[in-house]
Amino acid sequence: MTKKATKIKIIPLGGLSEIGRNMTAFEYKDEILIIDCGLSFPEDDMLGIDIVIPDITYLVKNKERIKGIVLTHGHEDHIGALPYVLKKLNVPVYGTRLTLGLVEIKLKEHKLDMVHLQRVEPGQTIKLGEFNIEFIRTSHSIPDSCAIAIHTSIGIIFHTGDFKIDFTPIDGQLTDLHRIAELGREGVLVMMADSTNVERPGSTMSESSVGETFESILRNTKQRVIVATFASNVHRIQQVLNAAHKYDRKVVVSGRSMINVTTVASELGALDIEEGLIIDVNEMDKYEDHEILILTTGSQGESMAALSRMASSEHKKLDIQEGDLVVFSASPIPGNEKSVTRVINQLFEKGAEVIYESLAEVHVSGHACQEELKLMHILAKPKYFIPVHGEFRHLTQHSKLAQSLGMPKENIFIGQNGTVFEFGEDYGKISGSVQAGRVLVDGLGVGDVGNIVLRDRKHLAEDGLMIVVVTITKEDGKVVAGPDIISRGFVYVRESEDLMEEAREIVRCVLNDCEQQNIREWSPLKGSIRDSLREFLYQKTKRRPMILPIIMEV
Repeated sequence: MTKKATKIKIIPLGGLSEIGRNMTAFEYKDEILIIDCGLSFPEDDMLGIDIVIPDITYLVKNKERIKGIVLTHGHEDHIGALPYVLKKLNVPVYGTRLTLGLVEIKLKEHKLDMVHLQRVEPGQTIKLGEFNIEFIRTSHSIPDSCAIAIHTSIGIIFHTGDFKIDFTPIDGQLTDLHRIAELGREGVLVMMADSTNVERPGSTMSESSVGETFESILRNTKQRVIVATFASNVHRIQQVLNAAHKYDRKVVVSGRSMINVTTVASELGALDIEEGLIIDVNEMDKYEDHEILILTTGSQGESMAALSRMASSEHKKLDIQEGDLVVFSASPIPGNEKSVTRVINQLFEKGAEVIYESLAEVHVSGHACQEELKLMHILAKPKYFIPVHGEFRHLTQHSKLAQSLGMPKENIFIGQNGTVFEFGEDYGKISGSVQAGRVLVDGLGVGDVGNIVLRDRKHLAEDGLMIVVVTITKEDGKVVAGPDIISRGFVYVRESEDLMEEAREIVRCVLNDCEQQNIREWSPLKGSIRDSLREFLYQKTKRRPMILPIIMEV
């Protein structure tokens, strides 16, 4: 007979003190369940990095205990790390229809065809080892989103996932507030709740309000319209398509991710597309400008996205024309503001009109504001609370909101990625930590770029590089060629010949001194060249380029 568990451990490996990279492990009766497996995008100082994923060292060490990965919805910050994680953890993945449809695209791109994907429906309960996992329908900016209730012998662990409470959702699927209230009556031991919009008062506007804005735009404009939004925002895409159909416009879909999502969502019934509404980009010439709407990626100013390439005249088949109306139907993710502004300016320079969030209601959030969060707390009535999915300020503000509803401060736990939260029937505490952090993905390299490489990239970006090449004899160490100096990103050599000659003279002096002192080892030779040049160049330019001496023997 299995011994009754007296505790459950909750270990966030991503999603705390940050927006994105959501991943949490749950340990119960010596088994592990994982909820979500997301990525985040690199910060400005992560030069050359493509994406950031969670450090799963702890999970790899305990992979025999893992029963599966459960997904709340199909956004990148919840599914984006799966291809990388599944290469190390061969475990089944559970999710709703559209969520797994988007996962399948990713797995095909990474040539992963042996992964077991198990589809579930909102309202369904599945058993994974000792875990009874219930999927509860919620509203978000993507269909088939769910909260997760984990039923255990010591109580219910309720994870909201990303959510908002939308009473007029596009697909008519309402958040199952009744079931959440039932869980509250049964007794929720711990709630983990989305904190993204906790600083915003009131309630998030319904997604349907954006549809009215699109209709107004198309009703009152006769030029070509280009709409940029997140490819995964299927509800937004549906409203764009509905408005285009109502005002007799054909839709051209641009951007690889936008094409993939619309194709999959349409096949799975998550998008309702009128026959003949979408046309190929090559058919555009058959129609007048006022008969065309282009639906594209690039709402975040990404340099390789379709809209950015149109704005910079680098797109193979689409270009911005004077008089085009471009609608940014998304708000910039923190850190992307400069990129978005750059693209908007480029569009204006090309003679386009641009509508963005501050000019019209062309975007609403998919996350709950304060009144919706209060309702979730009141319905679930958790004994303990862990705010998640937010920067530290969001977690702190969510803690204060819970306290304003009467929850004791000592029952609220704020931690970092890797913190081990431990709960029993009558207690909750932080019991330690495990290894957690950021794994950087650069091209095909996963985790091979760390702080030292980033520091070198930053150094090269800020101060440039100087390479010193010297050829010496193997027998007596005499210089037979050089020193030659190559500069990249430091100074323009042709306009700094005097400085280069002085630098060469410095190196010659160093080599003569080393020869007189009979120093033949390469390491001290390189060190002397580097130190002398660094001091000289700083005196002359107040810059510190990376200096790379290369010594060859003949």
